[in-house]
Amino acid sequence: MAESLIIDTNLSKEEKYKALLPQIEALTAGETDLIANISNMVAALRQGMGFFWVGVYFNKEGQLVLGPFQGPIACTRIPYHKGVCGACYTQQKTMLVPDVEAFPGHIACSSDSKSEIVLPAIKDGEVKLVLDVDSDQLNDFDEVDQQYLEQLMKLVESWY
Repeated sequence: MAESLIIDTNLSKEEKYKALLPQIEALTAGETDLIANISNMVAALRQGMGFFWVGVYFNKEGQLVLGPFQGPIACTRIPYHKGVCGACYTQQKTMLVPDVEAFPGHIACSSDSKSEIVLPAIKDGEVKLVLDVDSDQLNDFDEVDQQYLEQLMKLVESWY
């Protein structure tokens, strides 16, 4: 079955999220395979929002391990105590970083990444994965991104 997204590029950021999130929910409804759902979610976010890089890191093997992503190649493994993803994991909260170079311990998987938002999916008190979204522009993420991506993470948590 062919799937497609319908997102008007002339919409505001908030309007794009409002159009995109229900489509991601519909796209993943009834599918029980976590990797299939994550893969479609990541692709939909990149296509619908035009993000520079978007992907997930799974909590496994005592570290964060790269999962499905869209964009340039990425770090494969991240220790829990390193970078923005590690901070998201250890603090179990969204990390909104306007300038990654100013973030203590930032890991430069891509020198083109300038700002970042990372969100945890938490189930039964444990971070299962983090969603990592990078921009090649400084200060590209805000409270609108945080609000809607946190809503999306509730859907992700329901897949566990």
